[in-house]
Amino acid sequence: MRTLIKNIKSLLQVEKCPRPRVFGADMAHIDHIENAYLIVEDDKIAAFGKMDELKEQTFDKEVDATGRMVLPSFCDSHTHLVYAGSREIEYIDKIRGLSYDEIAKRGGGILNSAKRVQEASGQQLYDDAMARLDTIIRYGTGAVEIKSGYGMTPEAELKMLRVIRRLRENSPLTIKSTLLGAHGIPMEYRGHQEKFVDLVIERMIPQAAEEGLADYIDVFCDEGFFTVEDTERMLEAGARYGMRPKIHANEMACSGGIQCAVKYNALSCDHLEYTGDAEIQCLLGSETMPTVLPGAAFFLNMQHAPVRKMMEAGLGVAMASDYNPGSSPSGNMQLVLSFACVNYRMLPEEAINATTINSGYAMGVSDQLGSIAVGKRANFYITTEIPTYEYLPYAYGENKVWKAFLNGKEY
Repeated sequence: MRTLIKNIKSLLQVEKCPRPRVFGADMAHIDHIENAYLIVEDDKIAAFGKMDELKEQTFDKEVDATGRMVLPSFCDSHTHLVYAGSREIEYIDKIRGLSYDEIAKRGGGILNSAKRVQEASGQQLYDDAMARLDTIIRYGTGAVEIKSGYGMTPEAELKMLRVIRRLRENSPLTIKSTLLGAHGIPMEYRGHQEKFVDLVIERMIPQAAEEGLADYIDVFCDEGFFTVEDTERMLEAGARYGMRPKIHANEMACSGGIQCAVKYNALSCDHLEYTGDAEIQCLLGSETMPTVLPGAAFFLNMQHAPVRKMMEAGLGVAMASDYNPGSSPSGNMQLVLSFACVNYRMLPEEAINATTINSGYAMGVSDQLGSIAVGKRANFYITTEIPTYEYLPYAYGENKVWKAFLNGKEY
């Protein structure tokens, strides 16, 4: 199957020599071609260039993109989109002034979602999650990482991971799976959480590995959750089964989670509201991608991670949705793009890099996704008729996707 996208107003994020990620000042640059074409063969990008250089040839399908732009699909490197039910009542509690910790102590928060997931069937979880995946495709997402973490028992965590495996088998999205057994501390383990850590190490990790259910392992290493010592024990156990870390870190405080992530060569460390000079210096030169989750900071009215300071120090930054029922109930990466510019003062070019190539790196797929390059998978979207690419984060209330292509097929 050969497909031609022709008369593209601007083809963005093109690369002749693909990079795994983008750092520092380079975050502010994206290469683009005006009045361009893009050729897809089966599920791969075969060629691109200026329309006046396109040689006459035969295609199975042609799409006229006059007045429209083409960008690589978003890579959403941090979600919890397998869950049961919503938590809008807790949202009202937040409006009334209750803190995250106060809601959790009342049995809300992660414990609320855990109870619902434990009671839900695998089929219900699958059906609900598949509907969410269909929605994010329409908003331009082409790859998504999905975590467990709302199970909090070995049986429920494995149920979630099996659902993620089914989603990967049946969705056109590129999906990565993460075991987040240590997302919260069950009530019965409060005061002796080391026993819950033992449960994660002795049962969850080996059973997930036996069925090949998880690409990565994650731990919520933060104040009020799991300590650095807890985290190290679980990461070392995961490493024995080939699971590379991705860590929740420094959302509530300077927890040592960032340093732990770098020490264990985590692919990413995520949230990062509390990031100081020591943490930035630790990240420099490492293979760990700092990943900011603007939706959670917005929804919880939290302070913002020092993204500008990170980039000025020479770091790359990724942005992801944190799609979940409690603190970020949206998987709309166009909204994340807008938050990046409005709340974190990123330039549109920086925000595009943060939500494509760098977020692709943060989920281990930037060798295949995140930019327009020959040989990469044909995951991209065609915009509606927009005046400039700066309009993408500017018009935060509308869907700018006209057509989405995943693996070379239109959806």
